[in-house]
Amino acid sequence: MKKQDAAALADFLFEVGMLAKTPRSGFHFLGTGKQSVAEHINRTVYIGYVLAMMDGHVDVATVMKMCLFHDLGEARASDLGYIHQKYATADEDRAIRDAATSLPFGKDIIEIWEKYEQRTSQEALLTKDADQLDLLLSLKEQIGIGNQRAATWLPPVMKRFKTKVGKELAKKILTTDYDHWWYADKDDEWWVSRNGKK
Repeated sequence: MKKQDAAALADFLFEVGMLAKTPRSGFHFLGTGKQSVAEHINRTVYIGYVLAMMDGHVDVATVMKMCLFHDLGEARASDLGYIHQKYATADEDRAIRDAATSLPFGKDIIEIWEKYEQRTSQEALLTKDADQLDLLLSLKEQIGIGNQRAATWLPPVMKRFKTKVGKELAKKILTTDYDHWWYADKDDEWWVSRNGKK
């Protein structure tokens, strides 16, 4: 490895660290909750994996890489919420290219980004659905803790899904309580005694 490659890699890793410090701006308008871009990307990668496995006919690694890099440009351009995007634009394409230009694998990142932005492959469509499913999950979490305004955001989000598996999973999320995964059986004696004994 060349010395300049190692320096570029160090810079890149510091740059992706900025994603953890960059807030998702939509939560300001929602009034409750918070999420960094890094937190959003993290769950989006998992969602992308789930959707790719549900689909069964796509390259899972490609979906996961698209999910991983879909918001990389926000380390430089920040996150613009829907209202911001009415009045301002962020040049995420330039941000991605500038970030990738000095990396030994920069061409791969640019290629993945371009395929995602074109939205012509099933992998790209699944990635976009994964991005929106993370928003849907966040809204359900906020509804679950009492923000009823979040419910008014659901109808437009539900219209954004493009793939059969994305729509299917969105409908299931819509009817699932955010705490169901651990607190589905609220009558279980465990919640009283923690050992199942009375």
